[in-house]
Amino acid sequence: MPNFQNPVAFLFLLFIPLLYILRKLKIFTRISFPAVLGDWGGKNFEWNDKTLKFFSIVSKILIYVAFFIVVAAFADPVIAKQEKIYTSLGTDIVFVIDVSPSMAAKDMDGESRLDIAKKTIANLVTENDGVRLGIVALGSNASVVVPPTTDHQTVFQRISELHILMMGDGSAIGDGLSTAVCHMVSSSAPNKCIILLTDGESNAGSIHPETAAGLAKDNGISIYVVGIGSKGIVTLEYEDPNTGKIISGRYDSNFNAASLRKIAAIANGKYFETKSTEDLVSTIFNVTKKESVIQSFTYRTTNKLLYDVFLFWGILLFSIAWIIKLVFLHEKL
Repeated sequence: MPNFQNPVAFLFLLFIPLLYILRKLKIFTRISFPAVLGDWGGKNFEWNDKTLKFFSIVSKILIYVAFFIVVAAFADPVIAKQEKIYTSLGTDIVFVIDVSPSMAAKDMDGESRLDIAKKTIANLVTENDGVRLGIVALGSNASVVVPPTTDHQTVFQRISELHILMMGDGSAIGDGLSTAVCHMVSSSAPNKCIILLTDGESNAGSIHPETAAGLAKDNGISIYVVGIGSKGIVTLEYEDPNTGKIISGRYDSNFNAASLRKIAAIANGKYFETKSTEDLVSTIFNVTKKESVIQSFTYRTTNKLLYDVFLFWGILLFSIAWIIKLVFLHEKL
């Protein structure tokens, strides 16, 4: 509902009843040349055609509504919006997400591991407006998708673009972690952490995962490792982005939890195993809650001006009424 910064303008609406009264008193009337049978006891003019009668009523309604909207435009309508502005830094969180083919395994309540990971992070984006979030994708190599930022709309968009094989068919966990560390070392945030989402062992890349974990520890960055999916034979299906071919089959999921647990321990973090959507959501929620810090903030009020919108609709309705009278009723306003 808009607010009106110049409500005095609504006094112009008094012209409508004032004009009606003046005409009733025959003080202000339109120049006309009456020639109706009513003067000799006959019937006054009325529309016999129901369609024309309808258009006549509609045109009058449009004129009154248009007049009201134009008056409202001069009353300077605005929509006030309060925006929360953080005056201190919060936690920096970078998600390192495995996009290797094994993440296409559909053992997370019937959906793939990657899809569930993306949905979980997307929900986090909408619930943590003061946190700076970043995304690193890892496969045979690793690359930052979004550096830590409070522009959560961009984060949300880039998460949706993650897909299997976008970084090759390996799992360069060490490269992924070190990439995340490199984009966090210069941050002055009071708390910094990396959340690694993977379902496999490191089998590619040039940096050992434990070396990357040590680098994170040296820079005060915690690493939480989340193992996704169940062990054993699982169904796998994904589209090869290079050929468009659908790859499907059975996959023996059997990652080494000990190595993942050690990575987390080195960087003062913790290792979690999640075998369902509920497990993953709960884990991510608890980690982000643990790493959260109190931020100071203020509110800024911004006004969206609606003068031109109201004026546009007022003129449009006046124009429609004029067209109806001119084209259908053969009258003039």
